[in-house]
Amino acid sequence: MMNNQTENHSEQPQADSLFTCWDVRHSEHIEQQLSEAGQILANGGIVAFPTETVYGLGADARNTHAVASVFTAKGRPSDNPLIVHISDRDQLSSLVSEVSDLEQTLINHFWPGPLTLVMPVRPDTVSPLVTAGLQTVAIRMPDHPVALALISASGCPLAAPSANRSGRPSPTTAAHVIEDLSAVINGVVDGGSAGIGVESTVIQVQDDNTIMILRPGGITEEQLSSFAPVTRDPALNDAATALIPRSPGMKYTHYAPQGSMTIVMGSQDNVVNQYIEQQIRQAQARGEKTGVLVFDENPLHLADTLGLSLGSRDHLEEAANRLYAALRTFDRVGITFIMSQGCEQHGVGVAVMNRLSKAAGGQIIHL
Repeated sequence: MMNNQTENHSEQPQADSLFTCWDVRHSEHIEQQLSEAGQILANGGIVAFPTETVYGLGADARNTHAVASVFTAKGRPSDNPLIVHISDRDQLSSLVSEVSDLEQTLINHFWPGPLTLVMPVRPDTVSPLVTAGLQTVAIRMPDHPVALALISASGCPLAAPSANRSGRPSPTTAAHVIEDLSAVINGVVDGGSAGIGVESTVIQVQDDNTIMILRPGGITEEQLSSFAPVTRDPALNDAATALIPRSPGMKYTHYAPQGSMTIVMGSQDNVVNQYIEQQIRQAQARGEKTGVLVFDENPLHLADTLGLSLGSRDHLEEAANRLYAALRTFDRVGITFIMSQGCEQHGVGVAVMNRLSKAAGGQIIHL
């Protein structure tokens, strides 16, 4: 059973300040490596680890000092709640005060997996920093063997936002974590590339037994609608309405590259490409270094422009998997002006467009 601790753990030994990378991809000592990383977490340190969505930055969700270190390392606003990751469904009852029949059905169907449920928090079980002072807590069980093993090894429910500097594209490899955070966290468990590539879907079951999507992600609206009527939180279309965000990703600009970015939507591919080409040429004339994101069905090759593919519009899982790495590639080579084709908002395309829109600061052109 987990020991509830919400106060600072100043009396506990703190983890070594040196950064460690535990590469468990082909290791014969995985159990020992995860034990070491788990002990750092148990002692109040912060460690990044892979999930099936993106890499998370974990801390003991009960330890206010450790959770505060996550906010500091990321530069994350303190009114932005965190998701608690567990490794066993039995842990849920110690964190939440009740589980409805619909919530239990969704848990049975989608856990472990990229679905986060916002539920009533049991008093004094997690740090108030995790919930941002709300009466709810966001919880999920990741579908990744390394993540589950690390959570178990730590003996802690782990509060774990994406392991990147706040506002930057989320990390899908350990190298991305190292690039952003190696100077300010204790280490990263390298489990290879994340599979899905965008964060979990966050939902809240309403009093009328409907499902509200607070953040689109790896579980689609169509999948959820098999269990109950589904609506989208208004803040998904207008971040200004999320004055008190109930979920990560609701209020602030996220996932942004260093260069400016615009998304172009239109029913005619040639019109979209003509507009993008015009904007790229104007940017180049201003001395900008240019990049473009395109889908395979609508290729666009421009001189002196780095073009990256998001995959097929018929398989938007490819775009979800490639997006953050593409944005980081633009940053790595110094791209200052980015144009991107958009996609239809169905299936995982809802999550792709949500992340593209936030990366572009909402700058979308409809032709």
